[in-house]
Amino acid sequence: MSDPAAPAAVRVVATDCDGTLLRRDGTVSDYTRDVLDRCAAAGITVVLVTARPPRWMHELGDLGVSAVALCGNGAFTYDVARREIVGHRLMPAPLVTELLLALKDGLPGAHLATESLRGFAREPGFERASGREDGQWLVGDLTEIGAEPAGKILVRHQDWQTEQIDARVAAVVGDRAEVSHSGAVQMAEVTARGVTKAVALSTWCAEQTSPVAAHEVWAFGDMPNDIPMLEWAGRAHAVTNAHPDVVAVADEVVGSNEDDGVARTLERRLLVGG
Repeated sequence: MSDPAAPAAVRVVATDCDGTLLRRDGTVSDYTRDVLDRCAAAGITVVLVTARPPRWMHELGDLGVSAVALCGNGAFTYDVARREIVGHRLMPAPLVTELLLALKDGLPGAHLATESLRGFAREPGFERASGREDGQWLVGDLTEIGAEPAGKILVRHQDWQTEQIDARVAAVVGDRAEVSHSGAVQMAEVTARGVTKAVALSTWCAEQTSPVAAHEVWAFGDMPNDIPMLEWAGRAHAVTNAHPDVVAVADEVVGSNEDDGVARTLERRLLVGG
């Protein structure tokens, strides 16, 4: 494990949202909001890196984060201030159809959905654990759903635990795409081959007017889909409520999302005296 980077070396903080920065109810405390504001004032850019679709970022508009959100596990780059998708890494429609049909055939009882530039499309049997249907543009069969390029394919199975679904989806998909899970109940997520949170974050960092190197980035996460990002960043933090695989790759374990773990770490390590 590395020593904590000197405050002056940290230019970007990349944090997952649900389970990491946000509390269980999807909000943050006034304290966390204040710390994020102080990071911005100190010249530290906070980037949200999340499995959420872009439209679910609207409700986080009061966090004080004015840079980008890298959404859909890296499939979408979203300008928070403009509320606009400014970049994407999509699976082409023929591959989406191929994977949907293979998953349906290989995983009896599974229900499928996609996230695309148009929003959320699903089979009739697919239901989000949250019950949310905002952004839904299609309920149809797999041929209809697969006609649109997609950033993510979502796979749910009511009889299997999340880890089981993740492993079985990975076995069907093989090397055609990336498979991960973000902690969503009984669901695995599929993105284009090579598309991860790490790819999205490293690409964004390289594209800046003054490119940001990995050692200048601190990352925070809680679930397996965060691992590529944590492994890429100069310093990796897992919240105490994180998945064991995430804790295993972290340089430091910090307080939980319910206890403002991200904000308390930032204040203690980067903002003291600021």
